[in-house]
Amino acid sequence: MNVLKNLRLRRAGIVLAAAASVVLLGGPATAQTAIKFSLDFKFEGPSAPFLVAIDKGYFKAEGLDVTIDSAAGSLEPINRVAAGTYDMGFGDINSLIKFRDANPTNAIKAVFMVYNKPAFAIVGRKSRGVSKPKDLEGKILGAPAPDGAYAQWKIFVQANGIDASKVKIENVGFPVREPMLQSGQVDAITGFSFSSFINLKSMNVPVDDIVVMLMADHGVNLYGNTIIVNPKFAAEKPEAVKGFLRAFVKGLKDTVKDPSTAVDSVIKRNDVAKKPVELERLNMALKDNIVTPEVKANGFGGVDADRLAKSIDQIALTYEFKNAKPKAADAFDASFLPSAADRKAN
Repeated sequence: MNVLKNLRLRRAGIVLAAAASVVLLGGPATAQTAIKFSLDFKFEGPSAPFLVAIDKGYFKAEGLDVTIDSAAGSLEPINRVAAGTYDMGFGDINSLIKFRDANPTNAIKAVFMVYNKPAFAIVGRKSRGVSKPKDLEGKILGAPAPDGAYAQWKIFVQANGIDASKVKIENVGFPVREPMLQSGQVDAITGFSFSSFINLKSMNVPVDDIVVMLMADHGVNLYGNTIIVNPKFAAEKPEAVKGFLRAFVKGLKDTVKDPSTAVDSVIKRNDVAKKPVELERLNMALKDNIVTPEVKANGFGGVDADRLAKSIDQIALTYEFKNAKPKAADAFDASFLPSAADRKAN
């Protein structure tokens, strides 16, 4: 009888040990939550923080299986996340605010501000007679219809006293935007500062001929790109959203600390990318858009409610809200943010 009892105890011990090993090895007992994430554009320097978080296992450590896809512009991630084909994404908060107004039943959320200062820009060439905003009158502006920068054109026009009737807008595709400016088919373009400037430079356009008018320096007082989440996914898996943001902050901090190493995560996913080009693009984004004085003071990810409210007022100058003008809390949900200590920028 004792022999039989001992045998049963030994078998029980083996079963427990096997179960423990499954947990330790991350088997079925620790199944990961899948998250489909959409960028706003190609794999370029500024996407490094997201990719670093994958390569360093930060998402996996949070129990997440994250896949990241490129996109064809600032509006695509919003449409993808709103449709539920992607769980989370990276898109322009100003376009998001307009989307929510036009689609009031789809309460897509902004949960982490990445571009504290937007990269929206008008990029021209001195040799084409464009050095300041008013110079655009009488010129041709190349602007992709779904471009996040072009979406702010009416605000830029109003803030700088431009007669929009004197500017010819040519709807161009993203791939030909910079080549058309290089060849002189257009006199200026809308785009993200770090993308258009670096692209033109790589096309051997003389640096001293390139004029970057950052809209934020010319009266367009908005926030920029934010991490967004599908409302159904956020409601059903709030801890996954929080875990994503915790992992992203780690990737962001690593990127700020060592951009040269971080950009390697971009290069290995983009066969045509060149490290010096993408590193310069990343450094521009970090300096001008991500690690701003406000972020240094308040940390990554959050927004100033008063500043966001004023930016919504500015959107209302050129966009007629179909419903009640949203409040800052309608546009941005801070409840998923990591702790203030974890978000410190230095």
